[in-house]
Amino acid sequence: MKGQSMKSRLAVLLLAVVTCVLTLPVPQASASSAVRYTNPIAEKRADPHIFKHTDGFYYFTATVPEYDRIVLRRATTIQGLATAPETVIWRKHSSGEMAAHIWAPEIHFINGKWYVYFAAGRSDDIWRIRMYVLESSSANPVTGSWTERGRITTPWDTFSLDASTFVNNGVRYLIWAQQEPGISTNSNVYIARMGANPWTITGATTRLTVPTLSWETRGYKVAEGPAVLQRNGKIFLTYSASATDANYCLGMLTAPASANLLNAASWTKSPNPVFATNATTGQYGPGHNSFTVSEDGQSDVMVYHDRNYRDISGDPLNDPNRRTRVQKVYYQADGTPDFGIPVADGPTPVRLRSYNTPDRFVRHWEYRAKLEAAVSPLADSQFKVVPGLAGSGTVSLESANFPGYYLRHRDMELWVDRSDGGTQFRNDASFTQRAGLASSSAASFESLNLPGRYVRHSNGLVNLQAVSDAQGRADATFVLE
Repeated sequence: MKGQSMKSRLAVLLLAVVTCVLTLPVPQASASSAVRYTNPIAEKRADPHIFKHTDGFYYFTATVPEYDRIVLRRATTIQGLATAPETVIWRKHSSGEMAAHIWAPEIHFINGKWYVYFAAGRSDDIWRIRMYVLESSSANPVTGSWTERGRITTPWDTFSLDASTFVNNGVRYLIWAQQEPGISTNSNVYIARMGANPWTITGATTRLTVPTLSWETRGYKVAEGPAVLQRNGKIFLTYSASATDANYCLGMLTAPASANLLNAASWTKSPNPVFATNATTGQYGPGHNSFTVSEDGQSDVMVYHDRNYRDISGDPLNDPNRRTRVQKVYYQADGTPDFGIPVADGPTPVRLRSYNTPDRFVRHWEYRAKLEAAVSPLADSQFKVVPGLAGSGTVSLESANFPGYYLRHRDMELWVDRSDGGTQFRNDASFTQRAGLASSSAASFESLNLPGRYVRHSNGLVNLQAVSDAQGRADATFVLE
């Protein structure tokens, strides 16, 4: 009798433990593979440049709207730059050279020292823009002292700006924009080898591109702001084109990393802009970008500026509201970067990659949710993970290129529909994000109003289904990236 009582008590205790475990909240999936930030990173900061250093810090500089100083921030994360204190490391001269139009600073670490490249005009001619360099040997460039190393001399004493630098196959190059005598453009993009120091070029100068296409010549004939992305055995050089209003956009040149980069024939120009205004997401005139890497070093991140309105009063150069923004760079099957569209303000979107068919992504096609590879346009497969429309600790998946449209279930089918604000829609478009049913490092999405049913792919379509076996668990698991 006593033994039976003990067994009963143990059974009750075991049942209580099991019940407790079963009712514990399931942890959310790890977001280690998802690069997510909140835009904008900085208001009234144009021509942004972010450099990740080996000391664990990101360094951020940009053009200020007063055009009178160079500022620098640092933080251990890209998002941290949004609230990091800002220090003025250099101010314009009171007269003469470097006394006006302090533009487009970039910070680089070369041979154990810090360098800032920037453009500046003169007090007696503010449009006599030339390129200059600062140097610091301090470990922390934010608090260190800076020395002026003077002007970068190029073959022509003409309007020049937007110097940047990169190394390929052991050779350091300078790239920049300049107005070349005899060519009726505002600026073209050039490349040359660096010489004995980081403010001197040597040897031949090569003109890489001249703005001739319609999207490069709106308002002004401009190719400026070159930036380099080195991936997949190639050099991708982006540049900004047209006037600095809503027409501003990015073009791209591509060369094999093994090619002679000083041979213009090594480079191929994309026939269309690779990044441009998107009225649907409310982003206008994206451009003057740079590239950095995510905190885990696994993803490239594009840094750029734009405005959140189209119409500008007066000269765009006098409008102070260009903002610094960031978003992840994706790659096509051939290794070419796909920048997508400038995403809406707020949290940056992710893609839902199938766990068991890793070359395929959830995307919308005529508003139906499908699973496909090689999605074009990229934004059809991007979703913002936002607080659930129905609340209660849920999430909703908002379309990146159709803001206000959400992934929701209709008769167990998944569609991307515009929210009508009603209770039914809010419930249909809300999910509990759980650790992946097939992998805790991924994610699964359980319906709020139909518990036990998950977002799951089947025969190329995405539906809401119950999960009862290993196949179902794999079909209902997605990697956020």
